[in-house]
Amino acid sequence: MKKILILCLGNDILCDDAIGAVVAKRLEADKDVMSLAEVIFAPLAGLNLIEFINDCNNVLIIDSIITKNKEPGNIHFFPAGYLTPSNNLVNSHQISLPTALKFGKQLGYKLTENIDIIAVEVNDITTISETMTIEVSEAVNKVIDFTKEWLNKTIINSSANNRVLAPEDLK
Repeated sequence: MKKILILCLGNDILCDDAIGAVVAKRLEADKDVMSLAEVIFAPLAGLNLIEFINDCNNVLIIDSIITKNKEPGNIHFFPAGYLTPSNNLVNSHQISLPTALKFGKQLGYKLTENIDIIAVEVNDITTISETMTIEVSEAVNKVIDFTKEWLNKTIINSSANNRVLAPEDLK
């Protein structure tokens, strides 16, 4: 079977940014999910993600996001290419995922185009807390359900050697 990675990002001690850690723990406890995919929690960003994604055929990234266009707890789904690479970098911590992927390919890494993102609209990513806000906590079950649906559709589409997932597929 082709390698499928569910990469959960965030910081488990920063209030709503802990969404990735919480989702990863729940997914790791699910034997069905673990039999189909590798689940990793990584409190990293930018170039640090290349090593995880290298040699994967399909990747789902779960993270927090602040767009201020939606209410906290709202779930966004989009392909990684939807984001614009950074143009004005001050340091390596500011490298966005698309920029890191572009750079990784230039360095010769085998990085798939099949990267999707589930991002939960959050409210507070700066307060040190072991508890997420209510709105984000209530989104965890929905993220788990979306992740399982993504995984099932990815396996079906991979067996047909075809990728046809779009943002509207997980609504």
